[in-house]
Amino acid sequence: MNEDSSPSPVLAPPGAGLPAPELFFARLLFGCFRRSQDRSAVARLLGEERDRVLALVRPLPPETAARRVLIDRLRGMEDSSRFWSPWMTVEHLRIVNGAVAATMAALLKGDVPARKASTADVKPGACLGADCVDGFEESCRAIERVVASASDLRTRAKFAHPWFGPLDAAGWHAMAAFHMRLHRKQIEAILRS
Repeated sequence: MNEDSSPSPVLAPPGAGLPAPELFFARLLFGCFRRSQDRSAVARLLGEERDRVLALVRPLPPETAARRVLIDRLRGMEDSSRFWSPWMTVEHLRIVNGAVAATMAALLKGDVPARKASTADVKPGACLGADCVDGFEESCRAIERVVASASDLRTRAKFAHPWFGPLDAAGWHAMAAFHMRLHRKQIEAILRS
């Protein structure tokens, strides 16, 4: 494990994805998760993971929260994401959650976003402050508002996730919870090192 003071490691480029066998397993795991969790269970998990992330990052002094640490790659995480700080990880979650909320809102109206979803487009910058934590919390509330506004998240309209394929609004809701759990584990790994 390397701290920020060491030279930047050579990592795969953003958007490189997962090794093929791992991607296959991630798709199976996500499919099982979707089939086994209803809307209220997914919402509960999202809330629990939000609270865990906030409990990890809110008390951190700025020098710890901003320090990039090289961790071993977690299963389900791109190589390019393993040299982040806690604040970078939270900023990534803020970006993704905001995009998920917007995607779900569009699908609920029957609209499919014109853009293509890309993991490379949701990487955080390195220079972040404590305000990213507030932004993360607001992005969680944005998903909650979209979910609360819908009688049914199973939409006819679907939008493709780069790894999981076409998802309806319920699928994007599940993906947000699945994703937040992974990056909460990442923050824990950063703080352990």
